[in-house]
Amino acid sequence: MNFHKFDFGFDTKALIHDLSVCQEFNWPLHFNQNDYTGSWSSFSLRSISGNEFDILATANANYQDTPTLKKCYYFKEVIDFFECPKEAVRLLALSPQSYIKEHRDDAAGYKDGFFRIHVPIQTNEKVVFKLNGKVLPMQVGECWYADFNLPHYVANDGENDRIHLVLDCIRNEWSDKLFASIGYDFENEHKPNYDTETKKMMIEQLSLIDSEASRNLIEQLKAELAAQ
Repeated sequence: MNFHKFDFGFDTKALIHDLSVCQEFNWPLHFNQNDYTGSWSSFSLRSISGNEFDILATANANYQDTPTLKKCYYFKEVIDFFECPKEAVRLLALSPQSYIKEHRDDAAGYKDGFFRIHVPIQTNEKVVFKLNGKVLPMQVGECWYADFNLPHYVANDGENDRIHLVLDCIRNEWSDKLFASIGYDFENEHKPNYDTETKKMMIEQLSLIDSEASRNLIEQLKAELAAQ
């Protein structure tokens, strides 16, 4: 499963209200400045230090709520909806005419014992979010999971900031039940998940081999590409 939009969503007015509390501060630019052009800023609701301007998202660290989260009652409700341990919880804002370059994140899929949730709070029709070549049409108040091991990028050609609430969550029994309900394939979760270009290259190479095994694998890869 490369991505999924959950059937449930969150109250847009309440999200915007809590966002306004956080917008009283100047947000620091994202630390990976080689990964984007323009302005990509962040504000922490949970961080390692407990400071709102500590925007590092490091795996296997102890995180704590920031003082501002205590003022954001609905954000806290959204976070608590996910009955699993959380690491970083941030607001991420991509300004107009700004672009997050295509990249991959390490160990950032459910099979890695981790899952990242995106809840859009503000967006526009000229925002494009692509994962593994597929556009994810994220709308305000929706809730999305994506496997960020796969190549992804974001472009904001609109006139207002694109702002998401982003939760880094640790897999547990509760989340396994959630993912089971959306058809997550637990049996094949450790099967290699090649990106689109790699699969196309594999098909090209396999087509040079005249065997039943190669033909079967080509059909399997073609089916996986069609399902993406």
